[in-house]
Formats: sequence, C-alpha cells, structure tokens
Amino acid sequence: MAPAGLVFTTRSGRWIEPRNLNRSFSRLPASADSARSASIPRHGCATLLTAAGLAPRGLMEILGHSQISMTMDVCTHVAQDTQREAISHMDRLLKRRIARE
Repeated sequence: MAPAGLVFTTRSGRWIEPRNLNRSFSRLPASADSARSASIPRHGCATLLTAAGLAPRGLMEILGHSQISMTMDVCTHVAQDTQREAISHMDRLLKRRIARE
C-alpha cells in the first residue's frame, strides 16, 4: 500500500526519485522520427513534474540544463488542467473586484 498522499510509487511502494522518473521516460521506445521523439519523453516528464509542483530550479537540475530559461521555455508545456485552473482563478479575482466596486 502506498503511503498517504502518493499517487505514483515505485514497485516497493516508496516515492519516486525524480531522476529515476526522468530515466524511465527516456527509455520509452522511439518513434520513426528518432531525432524529435528523443525529446518527447523529457518534455513529458518536465511537464508532469511542473504540474506536480516541482520548483523550476529542481526541474532544471534533473534535466541537466545550465539555464532555467531552457527548462521553462523549451521543455515544459502547460497542461490544459493547469490552464483551466489559472483561468478559473482569474475569474474569481475579477468577480471579487467587480463586487467591491
């Protein structure tokens, strides 16, 4: 049984070390376009870890980038759920402001 709060665990039920998750993604089979597909697992891993709340600096170190801009601008993509959450948050903020006026 996984410890409380963990969604994904190792086979032994412990939390997943981020570097190991990245290695697992990099082992996925490459598609026909190998030059492009080699980066897809890293982008997927970066996007998932960002959505899970990993700090950009930690993600940068896991991916081995020397600059945070490379990590955030090239390797991460905003998940649709994250976009929806941001829009809902903005909607709530605007409604509060209008109600005060």
